[in-house]
Amino acid sequence: MSEVDSVFTLPPRPPLWQRLGTLPLFSHYNRLVALVLLANLGALVYGITVGQWWSASGVALEVLSQLVLANLSMAILIRQQYLINLLFWLATRAPTSWPLAIRRSLAKVYHFGGLHSGGAMAAIAWFVALLGSMIWQRTEGTGGVLLTLLAISAALLGVLLLMAIMALPGIRSRFHNAFERTHRFAGWVALLLFWAMTLVFARDRHPGADLAQVLLTSVSFWMLPLLTLSIALPWLRLRKVPVTLVKPSSHAVIARFNHHTPFAGSSTAISRHPLWEWHSFANIPAPDEDGFRLIISRAGDWTGELIEQPPSHVWVKGITTAGVAHIETLFKSVVYVATGSGIGPVLPHLLAGQVPIHLIWSTRSPRATYGDALVEEILQAQPDAHIWDTDRLGKPDLVALAYAAVRTHGAEAVICISNQKLTERVVEEMESRGIPAYGAIWDS
Repeated sequence: MSEVDSVFTLPPRPPLWQRLGTLPLFSHYNRLVALVLLANLGALVYGITVGQWWSASGVALEVLSQLVLANLSMAILIRQQYLINLLFWLATRAPTSWPLAIRRSLAKVYHFGGLHSGGAMAAIAWFVALLGSMIWQRTEGTGGVLLTLLAISAALLGVLLLMAIMALPGIRSRFHNAFERTHRFAGWVALLLFWAMTLVFARDRHPGADLAQVLLTSVSFWMLPLLTLSIALPWLRLRKVPVTLVKPSSHAVIARFNHHTPFAGSSTAISRHPLWEWHSFANIPAPDEDGFRLIISRAGDWTGELIEQPPSHVWVKGITTAGVAHIETLFKSVVYVATGSGIGPVLPHLLAGQVPIHLIWSTRSPRATYGDALVEEILQAQPDAHIWDTDRLGKPDLVALAYAAVRTHGAEAVICISNQKLTERVVEEMESRGIPAYGAIWDS
């Protein structure tokens, strides 16, 4: 265990006006949200002026419904695991010979959730406009809107609003299980209601035409099977697999799976009761070895029960999905900052050795908590790893350590794997000093 050189003093941050772009408010995630909302605002302006979607002769209900579906489709499909992996694959094709300015932006690929949030917000806004327009057209306009369609639409809007409210950051973090279940079950209900609304809407708009012909010639209709397949795919891969749990301490377990071998930088969601609660952990594959491991620390009732009452089998679903650490190949060298079980996402990269890495790992009694075998495995992969024992040394200034490591080892980027507060602090402090930095964004 080596010490990071302390000859580099952490410089003061530049004035606020010089680092506005590094503030969380202007993150790539929020920029994508703003981009989606601005595009939809442009569509609204066009509809009010040139398009004449609202006029005395009626409302362009089909256009409004298409805008709802387009935004909702983006919100759903951008969360599809195959598409996520494709985005990461495309972003990491850039060679390290490219300018750092380009590579540091490509590494923000994991902020794709901004398209999900922006699309969901825009879809709900258009849905409010659509429902309000249908009510107006039935009561004050040209009529012709079925009560059945209004009832289904109102129910669907209510479900979407419930999902949006539960996804607000404060509510999501405080009631995460409720958020997860709401998104799952309400999402399924919303999909069924969307199918029903599409069928009734088609009949309402084309009362004398053949319904099958109307649907088969509608692009909007064909999006629904695609969305249904996207939502169903992870569940079609649901299976119960054996797991071996080794408990090095009462604070953590190391779970071993042999049902497949994932790639470094990916994660797996596991559950004991698949309809109720899922938890994702970073996969730890080892070179030339089948299977993988997960490091699971005590962090609540679910993990506590897993440690105290280890199961013989757990449920897995979906496919191996890329995570933030997968971006390391965009850089010539990286500093990893990890705390506690955050070593899990880092370890496969240490073992793979694709990129020169310097590790800073801050944790309580590393050998007593995670076992001698794990610590020795880390040191074998990186003898100069900086392992900070918080029980013996207290809490370190990880920002200062990360900065010193970047300067000492000439690293191009910092990747932080820790809790939300510390991750955001390390990323902002590094970025404000011109050092590319990355970490999870807790957007789901």
